[in-house]
Amino acid sequence: MSEPVMLPAAQESAHPVWRGRTDGNERGDTRRLFDVVRTGTARVPGAPVLLGFCCDAGVLRNQGRAGAAGGPHEIRRALAGAPAHGLEAFHDGGDVICADGDLEAAQQALARAVAAELARGAFTLVLGGGHEIAWGTWQGLRAHLDARGDNGRVLVLNLDAHFDLRTARPGSSGTPFDQIAEACRARGQRFEYSCLGVSRLGNTAALFAHADALGVHYVEDVLMQERHLDARLEALRARIDAVDHVYLTIDLDVLPAAVMPAVSAPAAYGVPLPVVEAVVELVRASGKLRVADLAEFNPLYDRDGCGARAAARLAYRLLA
Repeated sequence: MSEPVMLPAAQESAHPVWRGRTDGNERGDTRRLFDVVRTGTARVPGAPVLLGFCCDAGVLRNQGRAGAAGGPHEIRRALAGAPAHGLEAFHDGGDVICADGDLEAAQQALARAVAAELARGAFTLVLGGGHEIAWGTWQGLRAHLDARGDNGRVLVLNLDAHFDLRTARPGSSGTPFDQIAEACRARGQRFEYSCLGVSRLGNTAALFAHADALGVHYVEDVLMQERHLDARLEALRARIDAVDHVYLTIDLDVLPAAVMPAVSAPAAYGVPLPVVEAVVELVRASGKLRVADLAEFNPLYDRDGCGARAAARLAYRLLA
């Protein structure tokens, strides 16, 4: 198998992704994200970082629809023209490319890239790619905390229609949180996993039983509607207060298919975008969010760029 490639953002094709409308003839601050993004090796202290995980090997192993490897490019393209609104700078750290289906090598490469950015003190947002991204992102966070001797409690918060707790190996887009559970058990650490937006029709009885056996906290999609928002946020706030660090991962198939058609498994019911966004804002405001990722965006199944814009909106809320 070939080694995964870390492609710097500066090595764009002939059609650069960071470009958009210029309103230089208008008054006031007209900057957009393509104006404030940095793609070089120099870092602005405290500025957030984007990484891409161009991989759908895990989706294919999980019998899903290929195409998520193209997600990072299209989310960036949708982000480029968003107004900066006071965001002075952020970095595009480039892409991890999964070569020849070698998922495990790509996940290790992602883990190293995440750990390196966190060591620089940068909030890191990873754009996927399938939900196999989670095993790489979590390992990067864990390596960073271990290097600091930090044994604080880590909440893995997943907005997702699926538990992704499958026990089959090798790993896939359906296994990352079971892999994290195994790693926590081997380390003698608590597995603190909260999955919000679970679909009863998207998970077998065996998966619900496995989640219960692992002590997973979960809320089904029928209880994650706008009328439930105050109660959900209050409960989440208490859960965040009890930990030291949060890793937020959003599988975009948690959104209704009308909002997010561009995933491997579109949701017939789903969690409304305003609810997902409110959760993002609460977690971001907690000061405990260390790393986040967006998973499963598949541009091959998008309609008029609607899915890309929804994903970009969530990425924007995480970066701003």
